[in-house]
Amino acid sequence: QVQLVESGGGLVQPGGSLRLSCAASGSIFSINAMGWYRQAPGKQRELVAAITNGGSTNYADSVKGRFTISRDNAKNTLYLQMNSLKPEDTAVYYCNADITMYGGSYIRKAYWGQGTQVTVSS
Repeated sequence: QVQLVESGGGLVQPGGSLRLSCAASGSIFSINAMGWYRQAPGKQRELVAAITNGGSTNYADSVKGRFTISRDNAKNTLYLQMNSLKPEDTAVYYCNADITMYGGSYIRKAYWGQGTQVTVSS
């Protein structure tokens, strides 16, 4: 089995910063693309940022220039550095990863973390 565990969420004032982490563990053979999504109350889940295993990145227009996605392949960990946070960034943030696991055979599928709450408020 594979698990994704997020951490780093919390309450921050507008203009502040947070760093989210997502650690993947289990019978992992390889991790392909990884990404951060968020879902605000009453809204659909949306892509925030994504990164390939080669390091290519893409961002939602709403976070460009403020958020930075990165990964440590040796640690199977994904990060999201969030600066200049705004109240509209308030949401539950989810980690997603395209993982090939090995348990007698190779199985490739997408996994989700449990989510971490980010609240931006004064």
